[in-house]
Formats: sequence, C-alpha cells, structure tokens
Amino acid sequence: MDASGGSGQPRSGNDEPAEHSADPTAPATGPTDPPGPEPGPPRPADRAGNGTEGSPGRDGTDEPNSTDEPNSTDDRTSGSTIGTAAAPTPDAESAPGAPAPTEPHHRTPDHRAPDHPTPTRHAAAPEHRSLAHSGIAKGEPPEPRPKEPGGGILMGRPFGVPVYVAPSWFLVAALITWVFGGQLDRVLPELGAARYLVSLFFAVAFYASVLVHELAHTIAAIRFKLPVRRIQLQFFGGVSEIEKEAETPGREFVLAFVGPLLSLVLAGLFYLAMKPVEPGTVPGVLLAGLMVSNLIVAIFNLLPGLPLDGGRMLRAVVWKFSGKPMTGTVAAAWVGRALAVSVLIGLPLLNQSGALGGSGEDMGGMDTVTDALLAAILAAIIWTGAGNSLRMARLREHLPELRARTLTRRAVPVENDTPLSEALRRANAAGARALVVVDADGTPLSLVREAAIVGVPEHRRPWVAVSGLAQELTDGMRVSAELAGEELLDVLRATPATEYLVVEETGEIYGVLSAADVERAFVRAMARPA
Repeated sequence: MDASGGSGQPRSGNDEPAEHSADPTAPATGPTDPPGPEPGPPRPADRAGNGTEGSPGRDGTDEPNSTDEPNSTDDRTSGSTIGTAAAPTPDAESAPGAPAPTEPHHRTPDHRAPDHPTPTRHAAAPEHRSLAHSGIAKGEPPEPRPKEPGGGILMGRPFGVPVYVAPSWFLVAALITWVFGGQLDRVLPELGAARYLVSLFFAVAFYASVLVHELAHTIAAIRFKLPVRRIQLQFFGGVSEIEKEAETPGREFVLAFVGPLLSLVLAGLFYLAMKPVEPGTVPGVLLAGLMVSNLIVAIFNLLPGLPLDGGRMLRAVVWKFSGKPMTGTVAAAWVGRALAVSVLIGLPLLNQSGALGGSGEDMGGMDTVTDALLAAILAAIIWTGAGNSLRMARLREHLPELRARTLTRRAVPVENDTPLSEALRRANAAGARALVVVDADGTPLSLVREAAIVGVPEHRRPWVAVSGLAQELTDGMRVSAELAGEELLDVLRATPATEYLVVEETGEIYGVLSAADVERAFVRAMARPA
C-alpha cells in the first residue's frame, strides 16, 4: 500500500507571505507585539556585521492546529501475508499539540543595525510571538520529539535492509503450531507430543517463505533505486516498507508482481520436492503444507485490491491509462474495500459449503465461529490497508506544499561571547525565535538549542555565554531554503537534529528550521482534505 511520511507543516491559506510587525519597544514578556509601520520587504542578512544589535528579518507566526496522526514516515509499503497483506501504519509520529510558526521569507537580521530595528510588514496574521513570547525565554520546556517505534527483534540485514520479527509473530507461530499439530495427529498419530515440534518447524519454514516473498519486493526496490526502510514479519505475514513511490507505472507493476511470483516459484519447488518423498512421512506432510501455504499466499496477494500486491498491480494499470497515480490509488483502494466486504461475507459461506475443502456437514458451532472471526480479521486488515493507501496518496499530493522557506523561523546572529540575556533581548526586539552563533566575519558556527536555553535560570542568563548552549553546525545541518516536499524530508532524515540552519543559494543565512515545526506541519498536511 502507499504510505507517505515526513515532516513539514504547510501554511494555511495561500502561498503569499504573511508577516508580522516587530515592535522594538515591546516588553520581554506578553502575549503579542503591537503592529508597526509598513515599510518595504525585508532584506537578507548581512554576514559582515560587528555583532551589535540585530535588525528584524522575516517572522513566521502562524499557529495552525495540530492533528494526531499515526506513525509513517514517507513509507510506501508492499506486503505479503498469510492470506492478506498487513497494512503498516504511516511513518509519521503524532506531533506535539502546541502550535508553531510557519511563515515564509525568514531572514537573519543584519546585526549591524541600530538598537531599534525597523519593523517589517506582516499581513493577515493573528498573532506575533517573539522568542520570549513563545516560551523559550520563560523557561518552558520544548515539546519532546516523538520516538520512532521499534520494529521488534532484529534478525539480520540482508542486502543492507533490517529484518524484524514483531512480537505478534510469536502469537501466530503458536497458533500455527497448535492447528497444524492437530492435523498431524490425524495423519501421523504415532508422533505423539513430538508433532508440536514438527508443527513449530512448519511455522518457522512458512515465515521463511514469507521473508523470501518480501525480499523479492526489496530487491526490486533496490534495483529501481528506491530506499527500503525495513522488512517486518508480523501477525498476518510480512511487509516491506519502501520509502518512495515508483517513478513509472511499469516499475510499480513489476515491484508488486515479483512478490507473488516468488511465492508461486516456491510452491512449485516444494511440489517438485514432494515427488521423491513418501506421502505418509513427516517430510512429505511438511512439503505438502509448505506448497499449499505458498500457493495460497500467491493467489490471495494477486487479488486486485489495495493493500494486496494485486491492488498495486491494478493501481499501476489504471495509472498507465489515466496518467494519474492518484486515480489509480483511488480505484485500487475502493476495489480493496469491496474485497474486504466480500471476504467478510463470503469466506464463512464458502467454508460452510465445503468449497474450500472442508465438509459442511462436519462443521460444528465452534468451527463456524472460528471461520467468522478469521474472516472479520482479514476483512478489517484489507479495509484498513485500503484506507491507509488513500491517506498516503492524499499526503503525497500535499507534500509539495511543505517548503523549508515557509517553515523557517527568523533568526538573530550573535557572537560567541554574547550573554544569553542580551541575545534574547535582541531576538525579542527583532521578533525572532532562534539564535545563530557567528564569528567576527558573520560566518555561522553553531545554533543555540532551545532545550539549552530552558535549562538556564533567568537570573543566571546575564553571566552565561551563548557559545556554551550552542550545537556546532555540521554539513547535514545546513538546509537549502529551496527544498520542499519529499526532498526536504529526505535531507532531514539523513541528519537527525532538533534545529537546522536554512541558507540561501548564495550562502546567506535565511533562518532556523525546527524539527518540531516540521513534525507538526506533516500532521497538518495529513489532516487536510484531498
């Protein structure tokens, strides 16, 4: 299924910059700054300053509401299952509830400007919040970044991709061991209690076949230069989390088809291995079970509905003829939902009629309940996976709206030995919400961390230099102001940090991008209608 994740918060409204005035006489605390006059647009930072008072750049203070969203990071997932494809949750974490500024055209103020900076014009903005007003200077703790969920027990890294076994796998392994053990008791009663060891071996061998199915997706993705986050074996099978979408419908079709194809190949190999083996023996029973189970996995995953592999193939076909990947996703997702309803109603009826190999007359009440429960679980997984595919497709439509330029906070340049209290005063006067430590030539050296500011009591701030609270800049912490969408998210994922320095193509400082703002922006993008 399609799953996109990422971070970044689109601005509400249009793409025109919404700006706020920064009153140089505003107090250090208070809810808002009064509006100022309306001069022309702000100019970029002059990096050759002397480290004195900073003039205002551009401020971002829109405060959109946040909406909780499950985990996904920009994940495009291809799954194989015991009868269905498990749909992973999106790779985005729930963002903190507090709002964040998301205004465009952030500039680092010229720190050679006079003590009373010229206010910039900000149109259609509900509230102006400086560094002090935002809670940083008041000692309020910054919102914690959500932790990435664990994938279970790491089993290895074939082709450099981590393979995890989720805790739910042990539950289904125990269930398979119990059910297959009962069948062995009828076929090979002489095994006694040892039948459960044979059944456990079957469960492990079957999931090894599922892993081969997922590795087929992974190898195809690597061949097409698509990053694979991980493979996870879970309750109803396995899932390959591919972080980007195929560029063409042809590649999408191949990427989906290779999984069922490998399952069919495995079923054929187990069938050939059965030929020289006596049917009534343990090897014969195991090979027959593995042949049938792989055949079921292949056929079920070829059903044309998301999140199954067949649904991805249908999506690719519709995409090819319509020219629009979103159209293919919508069509395959609704077919997937119809398939879920069919499984819910049809699977118990087929089993009762004996069409699936059982005897309808011999079925008891418990068997009927078990069939209905299994059908409900499978239907719920398919329905949920189809819905997730629609949400991820909608997110991809909104990802281009997530731009580094619109999410960047205005920053004030300060030198190493500047007291924290003075740096915060300059930031408040300029309406800025970030501090960049520069050298005597104005070259950025480090970023003052929000969490570090919180840890300094207010009465100690005149004696604490900003250099002691700053994080040294690395190459990965320099972000182009022109980045947007998945490209921006890829850069942030490559170098995890709490803040990033945003620069123009000319090398001029544009501002500071907070990871917390980006996370909240992603959640808002997920909440927007298609």
